[in-house]
Amino acid sequence: MSDMTATTDTDRDQAARHLEQYRTELTGYCYRMLGSSFEAEDAVQDTMVRAWRGYDRFEGRSSLRSWLYRIATNVCLDLLNAGNRRARPMDLTEPQAAASAVLTERPEPTWLEPVPDGRVLPGSADPAQAAVARESVRLAFVAALQHLPAKQRSVLILREVLAWRASEVAELLDTSVASVNSALQRARATLAAARAQDTDTLQPMDEEQRKLLDRYVQAFEGYDMEQLTALLHEDAVLSMPPYDLWLRGPREIANWMLGKGCGCRGSRLLPTVANGTPAFAQYRPSESGTGHDAWALQVIEISAGRITGLTSFLDTARLFPAFGLPLHLEAEAGQE
Repeated sequence: MSDMTATTDTDRDQAARHLEQYRTELTGYCYRMLGSSFEAEDAVQDTMVRAWRGYDRFEGRSSLRSWLYRIATNVCLDLLNAGNRRARPMDLTEPQAAASAVLTERPEPTWLEPVPDGRVLPGSADPAQAAVARESVRLAFVAALQHLPAKQRSVLILREVLAWRASEVAELLDTSVASVNSALQRARATLAAARAQDTDTLQPMDEEQRKLLDRYVQAFEGYDMEQLTALLHEDAVLSMPPYDLWLRGPREIANWMLGKGCGCRGSRLLPTVANGTPAFAQYRPSESGTGHDAWALQVIEISAGRITGLTSFLDTARLFPAFGLPLHLEAEAGQE
């Protein structure tokens, strides 16, 4: 009896290892489907539990990877049947003027969430593949995906992001190749109408991008609005989930920063990466008078050498630990 138990435990451990190797790519898939990093991780955990429980019944008629994607797709479709669609403030309201702006908070399930690259992008030795993967988790692209019906969303991600064949997608969704191709055409048309903005992903070796980000840090930490607005595109957007407020244009952004947003003066920025793009952890001066406290995760969108989007996600209690960021920065020597 003890030998049978040992064998069963060994088989289960081996099954868990086989399943675990797909966790990152499955999380990326579920994130694109759901628009929430936390829901994606829950969906993948549910997928792993279902797969582990049914592993001894897996007959190998498809690959283990395909089988896992089938389970993950069903988990996501069940979640999306509730009708929730993650959005950005720009999807829900009109822009406001800084002088009369009203901060209206909406509940957490409303918002598209940022995600750490390491949670959703498997490592790739091929720079071209890595670039495509980063493109497919940009905030603008994931936000555009949320406009698609759930099955069209799945088809587009599987076909155009993960490069599955139409026959493979048809088998996964228990439908025909013709239906998959039709769904893909409709999804492409919807995305084209949504006009998701093309923005640059993080390019560490790009000297111009690095200089732009260095100038942004200098301007923000120095609270030099003239220098900061010089870096912004004429249609640059500032938004601050969980508030549905958003502002458009350098003048409105500067007016906000010097008015209701003036509490950001004296902030410190630490570089990170979110959704394949540059990001910064923002810390405002602590009310205790010592050091700086977490205030926002800023995701920076760049196009043609200018900043086009500044999204400050304010839910630092959840987001900063997920990104491995501290919630408090001690004062540096000589600063107190």
